[in-house]
Amino acid sequence: MASGDGDRYISNSLIRGLQILRMFNADQPTLSLAEIAGNLGVSRTVPYRLLYTLQADGYLIQDEHTKRYELTPKVLELGFSYLNTLQLPEIARPYMEALRDKTGASSHMGILDGNEVVYVGRVPIPGVAAITVSIGTRLPAHAISMGKCLLAYQPRERIEAIFLGSDLKPYTQQTKTMLADLLNELQIIRERGYAIGDQEFESGIRSVAAPIFNRLGLVIASVSVVASAAVLNNEAMEQVVIPGVCETAVTLSQFMGFTGHRN
Repeated sequence: MASGDGDRYISNSLIRGLQILRMFNADQPTLSLAEIAGNLGVSRTVPYRLLYTLQADGYLIQDEHTKRYELTPKVLELGFSYLNTLQLPEIARPYMEALRDKTGASSHMGILDGNEVVYVGRVPIPGVAAITVSIGTRLPAHAISMGKCLLAYQPRERIEAIFLGSDLKPYTQQTKTMLADLLNELQIIRERGYAIGDQEFESGIRSVAAPIFNRLGLVIASVSVVASAAVLNNEAMEQVVIPGVCETAVTLSQFMGFTGHRN
């Protein structure tokens, strides 16, 4: 645990909440309020609110007869999210390579972090002038196809919270700078299942992105191709690029356990 000046930023409630989750095991699949309080070394009133919160959020259930608590399958999401993040770029690479070869465009994968896309995978076309990115590169979500694709599957409240109080910075004349316009496009993306970036971040560059879902039907990443507008012309987009990107996203979603049903 951190020490020194950083200690003042530590949330004791969060620490205790995590301690409670770790108390449950094969030998102790259920616990009472008194047992939990005893393990924490506090009075019963201290963990009560924490238990109520964990129960309300779906991580614990309480037997109405015995009043004992036990974990729910939702706790698995915490581990699955981490494992999927580690596995996905490695699993995706051969499919991204095939997508690059099929479309003649660089293939990328990204995840959403606030109002930015973080690149977690890339398969470039050598010698082709396009956006130069590397693993860990961050780009504005509202100005690239992967970002718009990831935003499209977020609750409207989260999208509004992400951009609350911040301007949608223009990078070219094509960049959407009004939240209402962006929300309208996100609705279209959600309906058709893919996003197009048309010179919104860099003039002369186009891209197509599609979402990757996990077993719960939640979007966890996006895969895209990006190249010059000459390479990604309208004919190529319709006949090769859009179908190829969408097919790759479906395949990778299946690897993540997605069965085709979203919450």
